[in-house]
Amino acid sequence: MNNLQYEFGMVGLGVMGRNLMLNIADHNFSVIGLDLDPLKAKVVETEAGEGKPVRGTTSIEEFVQSIRKPRAIMLLVPAGNPVDAVIASLVPLLEPGDIVIDGGNSYFPDTERRVVTLEEKGIHFFGMGVSGGEKGARYGPSMMPGGNRDAYERLRPIFEAIAAKVDGEPCVAYLGSGSAGNYVKMVHNGIEYGIMQLISEAYDLLRRGVGLNDDELQAVFQEWNQSELQSFLIEITAEILKKVDQDTGKRLVSVISDRARSKGTGKWTSQNAMDLQVPVPTIDTAVLMRDISKYKEERVEASKLLPNKALEVAFDGDRQELVNQMRNAFYFAMISTYAQGLAQLTVASEAYNYGLRLNEVAKIWRGGCIIRAVCLNDIRAAYEKNPQLPNLLLDPKVGGDLLDRQLAMRAILKLSIDKGIAMPAFMSSLAYFDAYRTEVLPTNLIQAQRDYFGAHTYERIDREGIFHTEW
Repeated sequence: MNNLQYEFGMVGLGVMGRNLMLNIADHNFSVIGLDLDPLKAKVVETEAGEGKPVRGTTSIEEFVQSIRKPRAIMLLVPAGNPVDAVIASLVPLLEPGDIVIDGGNSYFPDTERRVVTLEEKGIHFFGMGVSGGEKGARYGPSMMPGGNRDAYERLRPIFEAIAAKVDGEPCVAYLGSGSAGNYVKMVHNGIEYGIMQLISEAYDLLRRGVGLNDDELQAVFQEWNQSELQSFLIEITAEILKKVDQDTGKRLVSVISDRARSKGTGKWTSQNAMDLQVPVPTIDTAVLMRDISKYKEERVEASKLLPNKALEVAFDGDRQELVNQMRNAFYFAMISTYAQGLAQLTVASEAYNYGLRLNEVAKIWRGGCIIRAVCLNDIRAAYEKNPQLPNLLLDPKVGGDLLDRQLAMRAILKLSIDKGIAMPAFMSSLAYFDAYRTEVLPTNLIQAQRDYFGAHTYERIDREGIFHTEW
């Protein structure tokens, strides 16, 4: 047995776990990894190279005994039962004060349950969202930890060292108690769903509705990434649109199936938002559009029975003006999507007693993660100026930016309607903006209807109390 006391332990040496271990070692922290596969345990040592304090093992006893106390052990295994199975195998070997960190995409109620269960044994449990994929894990992810504040100090030096950096600031911060970290990562993924759907809709209208060719589309997204739209998702879209398929000579994206898959985190965001009664229509729409994509055979049949004649008429407007309008409309929709997700975090923080600080959330999303974008600087500034801001749209600068771009959004949607090209995420983003800024909504009529057929009562605007009418 190696007698070195390692600073950190990693369970699960797949690509993410192995890359995080190498990242930790690069920053001069000793780390030991556990995997039941002897090859994976060996590969991490080989990849680290000579002189790096990295060890892999298949022995759980050796693993636990080799980590300095209080132990810090991170799990990177599939969410669900595998997490519980690993915890069950570790707990008999752990001691009060030890820390277990789940770095997977676990559903936040599961994390809450594990926090309570391990707390009874004196063991701290952290749910920590990790974003950035394989490359981020290796060279700097965004990390979203939640758990015991005091216990976080054992983790902070390591996490701050390995996190992505923006303007010298690490993209990691203690977010709050209990399942706060996994909850923030869930909403991060919901925003990710929304922005990806927005990009696909912009791409579709520019391609089918306006007639931009492959090179022109690629150039548009590349140019956008040098603007206020600069972001990881716009950047990779420009790269994707450039890639040529070696077998057909076509752009690779054009030969990829349009049946979209998902792992459920966007759905979790929507479901929980409904539980909290927080509207997140762009995220909801992104989830349902992935669902619609799965009905391929029905869509093929519908395209024959319900042909879109509007697409047979070529776009005869100013294409550059249209591209500029799309740029402004996309910015509008993107900010609307962030606003929805952050409003959900605001309500959830109070409902679940997380104690979230949204300026910190925006700070750690600026680098390393999938939804990193230059606009997060303005979002962070809005919450630093007013930590109690209930909705991002109420910030004068952010709200003003959307007012300036709303005409472009409406022009884009008019074209999409005329062309018969679905842009539901754009429409949802505008509808959210228009509804949120409406002083008197028509839901007074809904209240009257509910009272008419179900005696559900209503409130009045001219006096206090609960009322019912015999209609």
